[in-house]
Amino acid sequence: MRLVRTSPKSVRPSTQSELCSLVCDDWFVMQGAHCELCEAAPLTQWYHSDDECWVAECESCFVPMVVWRHHDPVPDEVTKARLWARLDEVMGESFAFEYYIDDNLRSIPDHYHAHARRRLRF
Repeated sequence: MRLVRTSPKSVRPSTQSELCSLVCDDWFVMQGAHCELCEAAPLTQWYHSDDECWVAECESCFVPMVVWRHHDPVPDEVTKARLWARLDEVMGESFAFEYYIDDNLRSIPDHYHAHARRRLRF
């Protein structure tokens, strides 16, 4: 897979076919279903992409989020720890604010993802 850097801290697939091969589970594609997170349209800043997950700015709330490439709302604890570690890595490299990880699946409840939300101090 060839990735194209659009800025020093971002990665995006270089072609539409690479994008599709990166983000779609075979089962999900065979079902003809549509999921915004499986589609992974590169509409916002991307920070990381690999075979297990991608990290990009959420188009709804404008904070970094990690998205598991497997269309399932409940990863096992080992997988979840790896996903959170990847998000932590991106946050350490690209952001300077204090954050917490929020994995409450509000608007897309059937595909696991987690946001790095700014921790507010009062």
